[in-house]
Amino acid sequence: MRFHCESLTIPTSAPIQIIDVTERVRDLLKANPIRNGHLILASSHTTAFVALNERETMLQQDMLDFLARVAPPGAGYRHDRDPVDGRPNAHSHLIGLFMNASEIIPVADGELMLGGWQSVFFIELDGPREARKLRIQIAGED
Repeated sequence: MRFHCESLTIPTSAPIQIIDVTERVRDLLKANPIRNGHLILASSHTTAFVALNERETMLQQDMLDFLARVAPPGAGYRHDRDPVDGRPNAHSHLIGLFMNASEIIPVADGELMLGGWQSVFFIELDGPREARKLRIQIAGED
């Protein structure tokens, strides 16, 4: 079994943002000799996550609206009184309790084995940020 590790740098431009990274992940996979195995995506952050879901404009807006309602900013959270990085972002951490920091996608014949409606999303909950990191590990055989 072979392993390959890489990172994607993702700038974000909004407080809560859903970014489709499917094609970037596919491009990394195509440039790799591993043809069969699995691909692991892992966010390096406590306020940014990875999800597999449907890419449809109205649904994505529904997702953004839902996330903003789950834990609205400025609701008197204790963490916001003295945040370690100067960002009052307790709401971002709380929303993150319902999200995944990583996803595993099977790979067969050099292709991501996603469902017909699935896309890979990087979800920012505490933006904007200049450079978020999405770690990618590909494991398998040529």
